[in-house]
Amino acid sequence: MKRILLTLWLAAATLCAPAQLLYKISGKGLTEPSYIVGTYHLAQVSFVDSIPGIRKAMADCQQVYGELVMSDMLGADSVALMQQALMLPEGMTLQQLFSEEEMNRLNAYMKERMGFDLTNPMVAQQMGKMTPEALSTMLTVFNYVKKGGNLNLQDSFDDYFQKQARAAGKDVGGLETLAFQIKVLYGGKSLERQKQLLMCMVDHAAFMDEMTDGVIKAFYAQDLDAIMRAMDKKMNNSCDSSPEEEAELIYNRNADWLTKMPAIMAKKPTLFAVGAAHLPGEKGVLHLLRQAGYKVEGVTKN
Repeated sequence: MKRILLTLWLAAATLCAPAQLLYKISGKGLTEPSYIVGTYHLAQVSFVDSIPGIRKAMADCQQVYGELVMSDMLGADSVALMQQALMLPEGMTLQQLFSEEEMNRLNAYMKERMGFDLTNPMVAQQMGKMTPEALSTMLTVFNYVKKGGNLNLQDSFDDYFQKQARAAGKDVGGLETLAFQIKVLYGGKSLERQKQLLMCMVDHAAFMDEMTDGVIKAFYAQDLDAIMRAMDKKMNNSCDSSPEEEAELIYNRNADWLTKMPAIMAKKPTLFAVGAAHLPGEKGVLHLLRQAGYKVEGVTKN
């Protein structure tokens, strides 16, 4: 769960992010402002209109940049690349990776959350060859849906901004490539570490549910302080992400984006739509932009 939600948030008053998701970027020679909006990958598209100022930002900006170009995921080569990343090495199954006792715990969790498990031969044929990381992601989505979240993979919150830009004849770009994201999300951990984190989800379900519920509630309230409190909870054991894992997932990417964003904004006023976890913190994009000399202001009015 930490892999999807993890970040550190600002505590000092000068850096603290208030209850808003949209920020205006100006100064440092920009002739027109750009904007950055924090997203939650499973959020409802209808929530867009609850973000103050978002429609004006969308209208004023001449291009939209996401973490990646979402339509790139639809190509045959991209689908094949993703499928390869989600699967264990040829001939390997989860049954071989986990002990019998661990498989019993995993199956019990899957049965309770999904209504089926790997004792079903058809399920085992399809899901039993997935990496633990991929199965963790699938379980996260199932947990979200079970709690009442509506999920439409063809109309995601992140993709919405890019689709609207295309419909208006505007350019769309990505700060990263799909291959890079796949490497970060699914190729950065050993199978043993992936297994360990999956069992953390299984064995500490209440803790993970509480964290997820807190983050979702805080996001819809546009309360980044509440997100901080929900996400900063730790178990003080191996289930917590290491500093190296946090850096690979969040901070190194933030720094890389800051090498690209200035040229993008200088070319055209841009709306950046990226995961909200990347925005706050001393190593977050908002603070990095300020350090680079830009004026960054929260947008609170339409």
